[in-house]
Amino acid sequence: MLAQRTLKSLTRAVGVGLHSGDRVELTLRPAPPDTGIVFRRVDLPEPVDIPVNALAVTDTRLASTLSSGGARVRTVEHLMSACAGLGLDNLYIDITAEEVPILDGSASSFVYLLQSAGIELQKAPKKFLRVKRSVEVREGEGDQLKWARLDPHHGFTLSFEIDFQHQVVDATGQRVEFDMGSGRYSRDIARARTFAFSKDLDMMRANGLALGGGLDNAIVMDDRRVLNADGLRYAEEFAKHKMLDAIGDLYCVGWPMLAAYSAFRSGHALNNKLLRALLAQDDAYDIVSFEDERKAPAGFAQLSRAW
Repeated sequence: MLAQRTLKSLTRAVGVGLHSGDRVELTLRPAPPDTGIVFRRVDLPEPVDIPVNALAVTDTRLASTLSSGGARVRTVEHLMSACAGLGLDNLYIDITAEEVPILDGSASSFVYLLQSAGIELQKAPKKFLRVKRSVEVREGEGDQLKWARLDPHHGFTLSFEIDFQHQVVDATGQRVEFDMGSGRYSRDIARARTFAFSKDLDMMRANGLALGGGLDNAIVMDDRRVLNADGLRYAEEFAKHKMLDAIGDLYCVGWPMLAAYSAFRSGHALNNKLLRALLAQDDAYDIVSFEDERKAPAGFAQLSRAW
């Protein structure tokens, strides 16, 4: 049986929110089978659980925000991406503020935290959302066109292309492809950092955003060059970070996917719009599991046994 996964033990992290600049503590805890991933705002007078699902995404400006009632958790995409990359199905995330800490601006710190706690296989079949027919969303025209698409596929692959029309970004690879069944998420995707242009940072800070951002947790560029002393981690780091975000955004659907995702200039808003378009069509997807792991997509069974 291809089994669900949670943590073997709890693990903790402390950092600051990218946009709020507030100090925040995370405690990541094991959860029973079929729990899913649940954020818990433990700083509120009465703790509030915020289960992860596509319809709980209520704000996509510069990040993905989940809400339940009046409580919310901002900037969840990097942590969700790490959970997807490690195949975690069930997890409690206690958080002491309304924004997930940015840490180094990538998913690699979250991968390290989760791996340090250990992955435990559970006595329940892993469930996948399987895309049965193609779904696409598009916005804009001409130079403003952007789109995202899901096609049926026995596995989970991603293809992402960016187009920022900036000489620093243009000098790097702007199209990347990745197969989640390869087992190379931690090596090939997780270390890609968020990025910003120095001229935009001043404007965002004036509007109360990016208050926790800096060279230690983002790639920062002026009109001509990358300002970080260590340069880029990947030749395609900009495109890979957008893919990292997309992996996290898509994992907000509540299950790992069996699909081929492709996108051009997509972002948090369009990724969530794609999930909502999929879920609105009952005949476009189903939920499946593999009692015989030999029938699972190539690579997924090996990942399960690796833990």
